[in-house]
Amino acid sequence: MVQKKIPQRMCVGCQEMKNKKELMRIVRTPEAEIVLDSTGKKAGRGAYVCRNEQCFAKAFKEKRLERALKHAVDPEVYEQLRSGIMNK
Repeated sequence: MVQKKIPQRMCVGCQEMKNKKELMRIVRTPEAEIVLDSTGKKAGRGAYVCRNEQCFAKAFKEKRLERALKHAVDPEVYEQLRSGIMNK
């Protein structure tokens, strides 16, 4: 029996490889909108971050999220994402 491979992604905050299911995906859509992707299937450039405040704050503060998405992240958008991650 062949073991199914579990997809791994790197958290932009702590830079650790984790199972894709453990991370939240943040997407820059083709319309240049930045949203939380709970399905993991939305079209656009994605970045993954752990579901904890520290990783998310670090990703934002050090502009890792902006670099990964290749787009500026407004503070209002950051707050929306933060509240979205904390409520999951």
